[in-house]
Amino acid sequence: MLKRLFNGLIVLCALIMFNNPANAFYTDMDESHWCYQSIKFLTEIGVLVGYPDGTYKPDIPVSRAEFASMVIKSLGQENANVTQEINYADIEPDFWGYKIIQKAVYFDLIPNGRGERFRPYDPVTRAEAITIAVNALTTSQISEQRAQNIISKSYEDYTQLPAWFLMAAAKSQLLDLDVITPGHEGKMEPNRPMNRAEVAALLYKMMQEAKLNPNAKLAETLQKRTADGYILDNVRVQGSIGVIPAGAIFPIQLETVVGSQISNAADIYTAKVPKNIVTKEKYLLVQEGSDLKGQVKYVQPAKLFKQNGEVIIKNELLVTPNDQAVMLYGVATLDPETTNGFWRRLFKNKAVLTKPNQIVNIRLLGPLKIDLTNGYIYE
Repeated sequence: MLKRLFNGLIVLCALIMFNNPANAFYTDMDESHWCYQSIKFLTEIGVLVGYPDGTYKPDIPVSRAEFASMVIKSLGQENANVTQEINYADIEPDFWGYKIIQKAVYFDLIPNGRGERFRPYDPVTRAEAITIAVNALTTSQISEQRAQNIISKSYEDYTQLPAWFLMAAAKSQLLDLDVITPGHEGKMEPNRPMNRAEVAALLYKMMQEAKLNPNAKLAETLQKRTADGYILDNVRVQGSIGVIPAGAIFPIQLETVVGSQISNAADIYTAKVPKNIVTKEKYLLVQEGSDLKGQVKYVQPAKLFKQNGEVIIKNELLVTPNDQAVMLYGVATLDPETTNGFWRRLFKNKAVLTKPNQIVNIRLLGPLKIDLTNGYIYE
């Protein structure tokens, strides 16, 4: 009973959220802000946090230590076990970001600066932040001449780029990691401190690319989850992302009894995923026990001598075991059991009535994009 109540509250909160698109996470910004969606996404997954007064403060700079922490969290490596000691001259073991910075070095995001200064409180510059984001990825080698050609065509201030930043600047352009800030179009401004809005935009882009092409160290940790279950053959897997295409069919287990003689259009039903949904390689897509919710969209009652019953249901919401609630649209037509008997064809009065916990197949109306390492579903 408590679990059903809890799941109901999750569904209610999710529906409220989806029906109020203008609802802002922070009091100092709304959907009109150029970086709202990236900030919203990264806040939802715990990479970004606001201030106690409810603001995000998108225009203030981010420190080098803060950025290291954000990058590690966005890559899902905050719990990675790293024993390497860094020993930067200006960071003591009791510094809040000491272990995070060790992780950033271990994953080859920042160079090992033994004995050097890390400058944890200095603002991270655009050049430094972009270089770290590029370092998180596996990239193709390019010549210095090609890099110069790329940046000279991309940035008005290309002559101001420091030599050490040349390759990362060019690769960021090729990888579409560029953060185009309103009012700064066509400029890299490598030495300008990167603000909290720009950091969110950069991290979001880096995360998407890292799912497909992580660097060698990260690839070792980004293991896809595997399981036995119902196999979908037509899933597209690229890197650690799996995409279930529109039209795919998989089973759901109805918790609500639905029938042509007892149900009405707009009636609510609940269901569960009865078994793990997996790829042909057995990568876990949707976990067994995930909750589903939808509506009866069409009811045709059975009528003697006239018609058999028919019910169409439309799924609208999926709540995963990690409490992520996403819109998942799929339809199923519930027909009466087919029969070739003479009397059945004559009387045409077969009604639809599902059994408790009956399995039905729904057809997805849109694609479903899933992180195979943690089950996160992208919308």
